[in-house]
Amino acid sequence: MKKILLLISFLAQVTDCCCQEELKIWNEFLQLVKDNQMTTSKIKPHDQLGAKFKPVLLSYLDSVRIQASPSDWINTPEIIKNENRIQFLVPWSTRGQKADYCFSFIVIDNQWYFQHLESIFIRLDKTAPPPVSTFPDITEPQKAWAREEIYWSFIVQNIYLQISKDKGTDYALGLLKDGGGYFVAAKTWVPFASPQNAFILYLCWEQENLRGNNVTLESLSDNQAIVNLETVYFHLYNIAGHLKSRISIEDYKQIFETIWQDRAKNAGWNLYIKYSTDNKVTFNFYRDK
Repeated sequence: MKKILLLISFLAQVTDCCCQEELKIWNEFLQLVKDNQMTTSKIKPHDQLGAKFKPVLLSYLDSVRIQASPSDWINTPEIIKNENRIQFLVPWSTRGQKADYCFSFIVIDNQWYFQHLESIFIRLDKTAPPPVSTFPDITEPQKAWAREEIYWSFIVQNIYLQISKDKGTDYALGLLKDGGGYFVAAKTWVPFASPQNAFILYLCWEQENLRGNNVTLESLSDNQAIVNLETVYFHLYNIAGHLKSRISIEDYKQIFETIWQDRAKNAGWNLYIKYSTDNKVTFNFYRDK
């Protein structure tokens, strides 16, 4: 029994020592961020993102500093270590609210480097032992964001950019038009309204419930409709740095415009899109009387 107690005490001391080393890294990092002294020399992004992603991560840390509340700097993080990688999980202020963030670091030759910052992380480390059929999950808004980020990252990087380089922008944009199929879905899944109104109602449902956007149907008649959208699509461009570094906002907006103009045209609507600076758009649909 005495040997077991000694072993437990020894393991506790080792664990405490390791935590102290990792907290030292965390506190050094926080001090650099707080003093606005963090530089790209202390950043090593994931290999797939490359060195060009360093300034993007640095800008994220600047946003972290600007939005921080006094309590953020003194919160004790949850620490997860795996080989030479360390994650610090901590609530942080963002846009006036608290969100859980995962700050990832890598240690090379006894030197720490900031690697990544993420607000979506799945606690699969807490999965029950196999056999198991249920897995730790994230919130519905987070899943909607993940779906959109996966989808648009693939469309932009693997389809639009590659094809526009080989065959031109017009050809690449043409491949993204899906208006005919979108209108068929609206007419068949919403058979209780006129085809044109079914399109508007389906748009609201699809964007709210499948895509995770905030949608307000301001007005709807046989010849006019106004829909307000707060889109994950434009949030992605401003937050997911891998998109901003690959495509200009003008080209990114053109993809959005092409898709929605084609959908409106196929459904018999004219469309004017009004853009705002807060990731919101207003769809003004109208039909010639």
